Amino acid sequence: MVDITSNKWKEECGVFGVFSRTEDVSMLTYLGLYALQHRGQESAGIAVTDGAWMDVTRDMGLVNEVFRHQIPHMDNQYIAIGHVRYSTTGSSLLANTQPLMVNYAGGKISLAHNGNLTNATQIRREMEEQGTIFQTSIDTEVFVNLIAKSKKYSIEDKIIESLKKIEGAYCLTIMTEDKLIGVRDPHGFRPLCIGKSEDAWVLSSESCALSVAGVKYVRDVEPGELVVIDENGLKS
Repeated sequence: MVDITSNKWKEECGVFGVFSRTEDVSMLTYLGLYALQHRGQESAGIAVTDGAWMDVTRDMGLVNEVFRHQIPHMDNQYIAIGHVRYSTTGSSLLANTQPLMVNYAGGKISLAHNGNLTNATQIRREMEEQGTIFQTSIDTEVFVNLIAKSKKYSIEDKIIESLKKIEGAYCLTIMTEDKLIGVRDPHGFRPLCIGKSEDAWVLSSESCALSVAGVKYVRDVEPGELVVIDENGLKS
């Protein structure tokens, strides 16, 4: 639905992620974002990994504008996540585009977020007082820093510990060098569904993007659920 008093669509971002050893994950993510374009027209981005390297391409504009000349590609890439943005917090600037990608003690991580964190400002202030430096003005970076600072061993436990400090409505797609992770807030305010083909697993804000990527709808991620997709398939 469009608010006639504004020139912005009222959907608050779209996220998409693919795990596949045989499919072109960056192309599938591009197609998925194209199908989710109605959820955000301010910026778009895709992050990919081959298990050793991770890279992200993001810019202001529509999906076909951002990737007019080249869709991100990496030899042997097998995980990708993407994001289309409608700004809910933070200015409409290149620095605030997603996915966010960071290096930390546990390796590399990319994260795309749809939602609003009601206590992000408070957490951000506390972390800044402790010396954390923020590069953006979006609440998505709060997630990234909480995960990076967690003392837990596994990435799953780091995420769970971080989410216990968060309040609000959100869904996340998170990419490490070997995993695609999806998270939905405990109240299920933000949508996230799972799709699958013979060769690929997909996470998407809406099921309409699954058919474009050639996968079939499996189910919604349940409220409060964390799903992990890796070489062994999907686990909750």
